[in-house]
Amino acid sequence: MVKTTLFYFYSMKKELQLTSEDKVKIIDTTIPIQDYLPITISSLNKDLSNFDISSSIAWETYIDAFLKKNKATVAFGGYLEKRDIYKRSSHFNNDSNEERNIHLGIDLWCKAGTKVLAVSDGEIHSFKNNKNYGDYGPTIILKHVVNTVTFFSLYGHLSLESIQDIKEGQYIKKGEVIGYLGNNDVNGDYAPHLHFQLMKDIGNYKGDYPGVCSEKDIDFYKDNCMNPNLLLKLPNEI
Repeated sequence: MVKTTLFYFYSMKKELQLTSEDKVKIIDTTIPIQDYLPITISSLNKDLSNFDISSSIAWETYIDAFLKKNKATVAFGGYLEKRDIYKRSSHFNNDSNEERNIHLGIDLWCKAGTKVLAVSDGEIHSFKNNKNYGDYGPTIILKHVVNTVTFFSLYGHLSLESIQDIKEGQYIKKGEVIGYLGNNDVNGDYAPHLHFQLMKDIGNYKGDYPGVCSEKDIDFYKDNCMNPNLLLKLPNEI
């Protein structure tokens, strides 16, 4: 499956005419790449034992302090990261034999209201406000067809305004502002951040797609959800 995923990615990269030096930005382009900093929110990060990880306010305080201490604007990471934070929500743990705690996208932690940009030309596949506690909140999914390659990109934890006045099938250009980051009132009760995920096949999902999976299903999702950093090329990913 890994070979299949890599073949698909490099085919996609070729069709998008990306060189090894190219970087794709999916949030405010005025933020320089030097202001991005990798972070882990797995159990390997011992700082997480110092505050209540079930509290979005505590998370926002921690992220803000982390960025300030390191003189950064965006903290990022999390692809295939195993996280304890999802234990707080039954949305991820309604089956004790199949805990969903492996993160399938990249998170970019920054201020609410930050612009969110389309990764490539495409159209709005679907959108939805996913209201479960710990869920995505407002989410937009784009469908991209570049020559022979089809893929989907998901943007979760947006503001409510981001999914107003848009429609399925609406054409979107690469780099176009498609929304803004929401706050903890609407984004599933998290500190503000963008969940960005790439999928080869979205199945029958509309406005939603699993962003976290169980150990049992990791082979399938690892094959279907490529590492977004292969396109974003963020520095020193953990």
